[in-house]
Amino acid sequence: MLLPRYFFSGDYEPLHDFFLSQPHVKRSFQKGEYLWKPGELIRWVYYIESGICVTSAEHEDGYQKILFFHSGGAVFPGFHQSDFKIERSLSTKALSPMQALEFPADAVYRMFQQNSRLSEIAFETYAKLINLLIYETAHQDYNNVFLKLCNLLYLFSRNSPSGDPAHIDLTQENIADILTINRVNAAKALARLRDEDIIVSHRKWIEIIDPAALERHCSQETLPT
Repeated sequence: MLLPRYFFSGDYEPLHDFFLSQPHVKRSFQKGEYLWKPGELIRWVYYIESGICVTSAEHEDGYQKILFFHSGGAVFPGFHQSDFKIERSLSTKALSPMQALEFPADAVYRMFQQNSRLSEIAFETYAKLINLLIYETAHQDYNNVFLKLCNLLYLFSRNSPSGDPAHIDLTQENIADILTINRVNAAKALARLRDEDIIVSHRKWIEIIDPAALERHCSQETLPT
């Protein structure tokens, strides 16, 4: 049974050669560079070959929420034919140097018509994204800060960008922006996990040293049945 995931990678890797065979522009993004900025409508679709990007929603009062991360073998932002107002509140930024294949949205529409496997993978990817949004809306929003943090670290350990379940590439600022909590509360929750010898904080990443204890702190909705 699949668990909610904040990090998307590898889903489209079986179609790498297909993407290469289609007309595209090879794009490179440096760390910190925007794929698109707040206020811009999304006009391009990217097949990510390497690197990591993060997508955030910007609130009109200046608050930010990290929504999800994408890396090699992912396609983002997917395809749709409508212009949604909320797109102007979204931004996607490279967290590391990135290589990507860039396609106009109308070209991706034709690619869906040509390749049924692409449509199948896209449906599954959208389902995983919807699963994450439902999980956050119907479950995670109602948890206290400490429980939210434990759930988040557990889910990242199950789907870590590093491939190492003990190595969590999140900063205190990232955690606050994902969970929509202030940094003081994020720091207090992290301190409790350190005091219980469950994690060790490093510069820009967290090490889980007692995964069983972390799991005991998680909610049932987060754990596999």
